[in-house]
Amino acid sequence: MDVTDFPDDLVQTQAAWSATYQALAAPRPRATTALRRRLLLLSVRLWWHPYWETVPSVPAARTELRRLARARRAVQAA
Repeated sequence: MDVTDFPDDLVQTQAAWSATYQALAAPRPRATTALRRRLLLLSVRLWWHPYWETVPSVPAARTELRRLARARRAVQAA
């Protein structure tokens, strides 16, 4: 299995995690409690996703997943 063959739900969860993190990191964010709870929920979903049991190098795959989610978000923003 290629390290870039991520399930769509995993990529979407990573993108949602990144968006939530950015919203929380913004100056004077609103609804910080809701954002923190969402970030925690998304973190659990990312960490325990069944995909990670199939990957030989999990740290490298996690890094690639973050890169892929950022790239897709940049394309969608353009």
